[in-house]
Amino acid sequence: MTAVTDTQPPADTRAAQRLPEVRSITGLRIVAAVWVLLFHWKFTPLPDWQRVRAFLTPVTDSGHLGVDLFYVISGFVITLTYLDKLGRRPSLSGWWRFWWARVCRVWPAYAVVVVLFGFWLLWRRSVDPAFYAYQGVQPSLRWTAWVEQLLLVQLWHRPDFDGASFVGATWSVSAEMAAYVAFPVLALVLHRLRRLPWWFLLLGAVALMAPAALRSYQTGVIYWDYSWLERIFTCFGAGALVCLAVRKLQAGPVSAQRAALWAPRVAWLLVVESVLVVGWAAGRPYDRFAVVAVLFPLLVGALALTDRGPSAFLSRPAVVLGGRISYSVYLVHVPVYEIFWTFQKTVPQIAPGGPWTSFLVPNLPIVAIGLGWVLWRFVEEPARRRLRRVSLARPVPRR
Repeated sequence: MTAVTDTQPPADTRAAQRLPEVRSITGLRIVAAVWVLLFHWKFTPLPDWQRVRAFLTPVTDSGHLGVDLFYVISGFVITLTYLDKLGRRPSLSGWWRFWWARVCRVWPAYAVVVVLFGFWLLWRRSVDPAFYAYQGVQPSLRWTAWVEQLLLVQLWHRPDFDGASFVGATWSVSAEMAAYVAFPVLALVLHRLRRLPWWFLLLGAVALMAPAALRSYQTGVIYWDYSWLERIFTCFGAGALVCLAVRKLQAGPVSAQRAALWAPRVAWLLVVESVLVVGWAAGRPYDRFAVVAVLFPLLVGALALTDRGPSAFLSRPAVVLGGRISYSVYLVHVPVYEIFWTFQKTVPQIAPGGPWTSFLVPNLPIVAIGLGWVLWRFVEEPARRRLRRVSLARPVPRR
């Protein structure tokens, strides 16, 4: 996971002025978060709910693609928000402000969850040195590993994300931090690409997503050495190109009118096609779910061009709030699950087949969403505002 993104673009361009906030894209974030939550939730034993679980199998088995959707959204919104602020030419001061803004947004909540769960893992290791985290490779708990976790670089030198992070899902946050580091350079390229036709930019976005989809279709392989690197930069880049296409369409009155007319229909078509592709892939003998990721950039673009159709639902206040807390929800859901799984081994009442199990297990995602709201309300947002004030309070050096 992504990691969280701003949704307020700069106000110094015509295209940006027409997109003060893409609320539907913010709302889409909670869809991606819940998709990932259900993917990890499926590993919880639940004998009494087999029919429900079987019905949800296409959604739960494909939930790893919620990360790819997050990345596409992130590339779109980061480009929308910061491309004009960073400018056409390299500027160390502008780059620094961008990086500081991302640290203010991503790091505080992440650090709280990682430190608290790191102590949980230390306790677990004292009880069972061979198995203390629900990962195929047990993460290192040495002091150097703590430094890597807190600097968000734990994944950068690894070909595989298994065992890279204390909180298993936060490998994606480390990957996204790599995209943030690279974005100021990418912005220089994007400035030169934005003159291209909107349809060519959309084709470029789809082309970036195509190799992983083709590999999934042919082999069913979804993880390989440095696949995380390919996922973040292709998905993030696709989102950035879609943002350029949307800005291009919004810049002209005729093209903007036509886009607003067709976007709701295209968005509905893409939603239906996504459901159909996931259902089709669920019946395959191996994982072909990544095929649907080709549609993600097009879906994000269509939603951004209209406030009707699926965008109307995603723009509702409750859904937008879900999008705002989605990063914190993503951070806490794995600790919630792993702590519950641990106590299932020692507490008969919540063990598989226990009297409370069939009630508690379906509520685990709800608990994660509730704790995510608490983390967002009392850590993520207050810390972001305070850290940004520290940055703004710094005197501007004289030239």
